[in-house]
Amino acid sequence: MTNDTLTGPAAPDGPATATPPRRPGLVRRTTTHDSLRLSGLRGPVTLDARGRDLRVEPDGSTSILAAQRVMVEVTFPERAIARIDTDPGEPRLGALLGARAASGFRQKVIEALPGEGESRSVRFQLLDDLPTALLISGYALQKQVAPAPFDRERKAAGLTLQYPDLCAGWITGGTIVRGLEETGQVPRPVGPAVGPIAGTDPDGWHEVGPLPAHGMRRRRRLDVWWEPGEPDARVECFFRDSHMDAGGVETALHEYTVHATVDPRSGTFTSCTADFGALPWQECPVALASAGRLVGRRPDGLRRHVRDTFTGISTCTHLNDTLRSLEDVGALIDKLPAHHAG
Repeated sequence: MTNDTLTGPAAPDGPATATPPRRPGLVRRTTTHDSLRLSGLRGPVTLDARGRDLRVEPDGSTSILAAQRVMVEVTFPERAIARIDTDPGEPRLGALLGARAASGFRQKVIEALPGEGESRSVRFQLLDDLPTALLISGYALQKQVAPAPFDRERKAAGLTLQYPDLCAGWITGGTIVRGLEETGQVPRPVGPAVGPIAGTDPDGWHEVGPLPAHGMRRRRRLDVWWEPGEPDARVECFFRDSHMDAGGVETALHEYTVHATVDPRSGTFTSCTADFGALPWQECPVALASAGRLVGRRPDGLRRHVRDTFTGISTCTHLNDTLRSLEDVGALIDKLPAHHAG
């Protein structure tokens, strides 16, 4: 094996090309995290995070329930918060200045904004997703910068540092680990090209700016709605990490869609499945079955539950983050129009 770029698996139909229409009675949360390297690949990362909750009324009209933007400048390679601005403003977030956007950051958010997590707000989702969005933004460097020459000491240290069997993609004997064993480098994946996702409904997502070269974009869409004649609430959660190359071609690195139903009486998931549009490693789709573990659980507490129990080679760190975001489903269901089962 070499560490040249590898083409990752894509679903038979490829990545998503459109967004489902906004049906009457729908509540939709959309978020994006754009990781931008405005001062060059080795400079600080500017992270532009935006989100919106939108409800479609039974008559088809729409109302914006919440809208947030968080702008963060992060030093490289320290990953320290050098600047943080929000719209609407929140002066308490000044407590995050100097903090590393890495392990422990989410706890610092909870300490800076007591009660924010329990609110299930758009802002909390933006802040909760910030460290992983920043981590995956390192793909821009991996994609553009030539790998270092083979180093036997790096090879020997690689497996110790990279935690084999962390998830399905890091399974012992899999593509990543074999690449480390043979070359001392993580192989460089490349995903399929993707185009605009809004389709025929440009207002189906909140407004975002154009993604410049070497930018990374993390998209999330969480839809909840009542299906006529069905007692349970429907849930669909879409997730994609994408990269814009120097030639203006956007490619998908990770793409998952989770489909679920929630019993409004017990507040528990009655079904939960996942499918994918694009993934970086051939071993990754094994993790899809882990979504079924949410059946019988309530959305409340999912962020901690998934973090603590969804570990090992039957899971995927990026799918786990998607499942964690379902903690907000209950709050969005509460914003739906009254339910009349048929």
